[in-house]
Amino acid sequence: MHAPRTIRRPASALRRLLISEAGGGLVLMASAALALVVANSSLAEVYFAALKAHLGPLSVLHWINDALMAAFFLLVGLEIKREMLDGRLRTWPDRILPGVAALGGMMAPALVYVAVNWHSPETLRGWAIPAATDIAFALGVLALIGSRVPVSLKVFLTALAIIDDLGAVVIIAAFYTADLSLPMLGGAAVTLAVLYGLNKAGVSRLAPYLALGVLLWLFVLKSGVHATIAGVLLALTIPLRLSRGTPDDPTSPLHRLEHAIQPWSAYLVLPIFGFANAGVSLVGFEPKMLLEPVTLGVALGLFLGKQLGVFGFVLACVKTGLAQRPAHATWAQVYGVALLCGVGFTMSLFIGLLAFADAPALESEVKVGVLAGSIACIVAGALVLLVAPARPSVR
Repeated sequence: MHAPRTIRRPASALRRLLISEAGGGLVLMASAALALVVANSSLAEVYFAALKAHLGPLSVLHWINDALMAAFFLLVGLEIKREMLDGRLRTWPDRILPGVAALGGMMAPALVYVAVNWHSPETLRGWAIPAATDIAFALGVLALIGSRVPVSLKVFLTALAIIDDLGAVVIIAAFYTADLSLPMLGGAAVTLAVLYGLNKAGVSRLAPYLALGVLLWLFVLKSGVHATIAGVLLALTIPLRLSRGTPDDPTSPLHRLEHAIQPWSAYLVLPIFGFANAGVSLVGFEPKMLLEPVTLGVALGLFLGKQLGVFGFVLACVKTGLAQRPAHATWAQVYGVALLCGVGFTMSLFIGLLAFADAPALESEVKVGVLAGSIACIVAGALVLLVAPARPSVR
């Protein structure tokens, strides 16, 4: 008598990302480095002119940041919904440690930025720039370090970054909106209601959701709220069938869409965004420019604020008994991961472009600050994790 054959179902996009050692993060690093090289080469004029060129109503850069990035935010929304309802964040005990860490990791960098820019009212608008964590970059660094980092820390970092992304989405919607258009907001609300109706009616085909998602994006684009928020709103309406303790249901609409988008987001959308936005000309650059309020506030917010907020809040949470330290991880390794949380590339650049959309000079300062702070966090975090003891001490 043969034993029943076990059917292996595909892992979620998040778990595949962990298994593949965050290859997309490495591609993102390469695209950012290439952008810096091109922006400071003989191709610089062509590079900047191409980004400013118009295709229809929007420039190439705006198509990338407003339209292409909507796919990334759709993936973010799908991951948030799945992890909250059916994944690693489905219960409150699961959410406490990464949630507290994410809160500290957003508050402290913002306070550091505000402290540096307190006497510069025109730059205070950028307070949220260093509050974001770039999951692709951070996991890419962990991939390079390899098995020295316990899986529990990778899961902790991923959960923290997902909650951090949720906070960033709320910040963008609440603080970085233009003049609102009530008719367009009304159109977006009606479209969202129809999407919700499809969900409640049990419609599982993705085509109607995606078609209405394009309409939702158009309404949000014209409403004054940043267009990428449409991606998150659409994600919340995609049906999810709970797995009830078994591996992910491959037929669930949310899982199907997440698996379809994840490779495109990791290996196309984010690298294009990185290449389009990381290019900053260093012609005439002087070290004193690092002391400009925006540059210094962003760099210190990412490097000092993130590690203080994440590690400090995790330490307090564990010491007070609210949660346990990630399994098989030493405090030194937790600190190394806290440093990596300061890699804020994608979302930090994105928020910076929103904060100073009408100030190109400040945008350049944002880019330098993000690059400086992120590179410092990558180097410091990698060094700490490479020399950190692998065996956890007594708790």
